[in-house]
Amino acid sequence: MKASTVISGRFDTKNSQSIETYRKDGGYETWSTVLDEKRDPDSLIDEVKASGLRGRGGAGFSTGMKWSFVPKQTDKPKYLCVNGDESEPGTFKDRQILEFDPHQLLEGVALTCYAVQAHTAYIYLRCEFKLGIATVKAAIKEAYEAGMFGKDIHGSGFDLDVSVTIGAGAYICGEETSLLNSIEGVRPYPRNKPPFPAVEGLFGCPTVINNVETIANIPHIIKNGAEWHTKLGCPEDPGSRLWGISGHVAKPRWVELETGYKLQDLIDGPCGGIRKGHTLKAIIPGGSSSKVLLPDQVARVTMDTPGIRAEGSSLGSAAIIVLDDSVCMVDAVLNLMKFYAHESCGQCTPCREGTPWVVQVLQRIHSGKGRTVDMDLLLDIAHNMEGRTVCALADGACWPLTSIVKKFRHEFEAKIVAAPSATSSKVASA
Repeated sequence: MKASTVISGRFDTKNSQSIETYRKDGGYETWSTVLDEKRDPDSLIDEVKASGLRGRGGAGFSTGMKWSFVPKQTDKPKYLCVNGDESEPGTFKDRQILEFDPHQLLEGVALTCYAVQAHTAYIYLRCEFKLGIATVKAAIKEAYEAGMFGKDIHGSGFDLDVSVTIGAGAYICGEETSLLNSIEGVRPYPRNKPPFPAVEGLFGCPTVINNVETIANIPHIIKNGAEWHTKLGCPEDPGSRLWGISGHVAKPRWVELETGYKLQDLIDGPCGGIRKGHTLKAIIPGGSSSKVLLPDQVARVTMDTPGIRAEGSSLGSAAIIVLDDSVCMVDAVLNLMKFYAHESCGQCTPCREGTPWVVQVLQRIHSGKGRTVDMDLLLDIAHNMEGRTVCALADGACWPLTSIVKKFRHEFEAKIVAAPSATSSKVASA
């Protein structure tokens, strides 16, 4: 397990949020060099593509590949949207960047815009991030005053305008096309794809959408080169990541580690193990939308894309939620499903109707009025939700649901008291 300071190296620096401190630490040198040397924008895209950097927002798609989809020849303006709507339960990595090193993000914004030749960038932040919003806005003001943004930057002929857009706290706006609709001021329903945002995104124009942590990696990759990045962590999923660990460990925290480490080593080491007097029961490894891991899986899994896929789960937003033996898994999944039912935008019938149905069945089981058929009913509802909606919110609800029902079926059965005999009419009416 290798600790890293690629992203978090300045978090403990005094006045780390100020542009003066950032520039003393070498900040904006890469941006200035790119402008002064009039670097070929395509060379930046190639560098990021060769680095193997995957998106840090959850999907894990190749960042450089996403950039390369933006058309070179177009009469339309191009945009960059930075997704800072960090609302996946258990996730608190982007918040660290926003509050402790905003200029690292802003330099990444500038380099990304130059690479795809976008001249306008929107940083979309959730309204609950009061400190993060204030910090980023102050940093943008400093960047303009220092000549890092604006018209004809460094006499290069390149213009760049950057602003903050504040969401109203809807989970659905973390979905990239919902985010676009929110910025446009219309109802934030997810959009059908294709067309994909790289071709037809914000205001119908080519748009790149990247997560905060993804963009914060860009200055380091352009400065140090793709080969440097490929040597960090797992070769198939290189780099370092900010990991947020919450729940029943002795030391809940965030850490920056290179990919490829063993999850068990993280729990036993930096997190101080499971809280005293208890044992590990399960871990949700990538935010609430990922499938749970049992202790034997935790003992062998490596935290990288191929390693986590081998165990049937995902890294998601790198939010590791630890559950000990005090947790009732029926309670846990009911809590999660209430969240998804509340946050469904209502556009797609399987999600709009399915998530409340799941909550209804789980509440019945939890109250001791459940039936032996209810576990299979939950799986059936999930089957009719997953992969049948415009966005992945329904999928994100189904993955923890199905994994918990299957792996902890005995706990559901224990909740069912004097279950009545099942009939097809009862199942159909549930």
